[in-house]
Amino acid sequence: MGAARAGAHARSGGMAGLTLVDITQSYAPTGGGVRTYLHAKRAAWLAHGRGRHVLVVPGPRSALEEGPGWRVRWIRSPRVPGSNVYRLLWRADEVYRTLREERPDIVEVHCPYVLPWTAFAYRRGHPDVPVVGAYHTDLPTAYLEPAVRRWLGPWAGLAARWLGDRYVRALYGRCDATLVFSPQLHARLRGLGVPRLQLVPLGVDLATFHPGRRDAAWRRRWGAADDELVLVYAGRFDSERRVRVLVDAFAQLPAERRMHLVLVGDGPLRPELEAQAQRLTRLHVLPFQPDRAGLAAVLASADVYVSAMPYETFGLAVVEAQACGLPVVGVRSGAMVDRVVDGSGLLARPDDPKDLARCLLAPTMAQWRAMGERARRVAERFSWERTFDAVFTLYDDLRAERRHARAP
Repeated sequence: MGAARAGAHARSGGMAGLTLVDITQSYAPTGGGVRTYLHAKRAAWLAHGRGRHVLVVPGPRSALEEGPGWRVRWIRSPRVPGSNVYRLLWRADEVYRTLREERPDIVEVHCPYVLPWTAFAYRRGHPDVPVVGAYHTDLPTAYLEPAVRRWLGPWAGLAARWLGDRYVRALYGRCDATLVFSPQLHARLRGLGVPRLQLVPLGVDLATFHPGRRDAAWRRRWGAADDELVLVYAGRFDSERRVRVLVDAFAQLPAERRMHLVLVGDGPLRPELEAQAQRLTRLHVLPFQPDRAGLAAVLASADVYVSAMPYETFGLAVVEAQACGLPVVGVRSGAMVDRVVDGSGLLARPDDPKDLARCLLAPTMAQWRAMGERARRVAERFSWERTFDAVFTLYDDLRAERRHARAP
């Protein structure tokens, strides 16, 4: 073991084993599915005694945060334009220098921009180190096509998606393996010709996210009687997540049904949503809940989880709501079609507030409760233990393949 590596192990409490480095731009103090996945993976990596975990993420300033067996390397980065949550990790030189200092045995990258190419550059000088891609967002359909279509029209949007598809194939074709989290996305990337795909459904903490977290105090705070339906959404407040579609659908619900909509999170649309809550008296805008048990209590205290997001690549928040015993009303697009199954909810047409409102009005309270019981059974199929058993086995296989390829 070299002096630099030995020093790194000493600083992390003398823990032997491997060094896993996760790099992502999609990391923010106010949550998100990528952040949840990374924190769960760090806990599993350390619990299994596999070695050190290093997280490289953007921040308002460069800094080091560390604990027993783990560290977070914050790299000073500007905000993503139009976002008050995310930052643009574009300093390839700083990321490369961080990799050289941390000397990883495995690198996993979580966004499709600058970071994978930096990891590939590091791998060229360290051929035993596999680079794993994690496909959290479908770049061509979620960002490129809608943005170009909005400014230049439908044909330009299709051309942008075509180019984006080819970029995705070229980028992830260079990874030793690519993690995908839903059958729908696995089929899409396979259709693009991306090789070495690994389908790994994400997990949920079934003890934390549980119907038993239901708390009457939350319902009193919302002014919701026991026989009044409370809808809830937890996530980013932005256009991609289609939060405006949720509010538009809610505004169409008859006042005599006395439904409530609770929005939990943060994002650029918060001021707009808070202004609408002044007009729609049963619309409640809550801050981001950093404590997982606190979030579970909010979810379990509602009756139905709602999401209009058409580009889900797994839908972690959906599964957490299902684990709390909530039926889900979503849209017939993306990974939502893989999550809302076996009578556990309803799916509306994407970007159609009227159809979403129709779905919310159709069931009776008894039917909602039955769907919620089925939703909990669906969520029980997912566990972080199964997720990371598969991921860590993949890491071992990839490292063995790289060593074998270099053997004389």
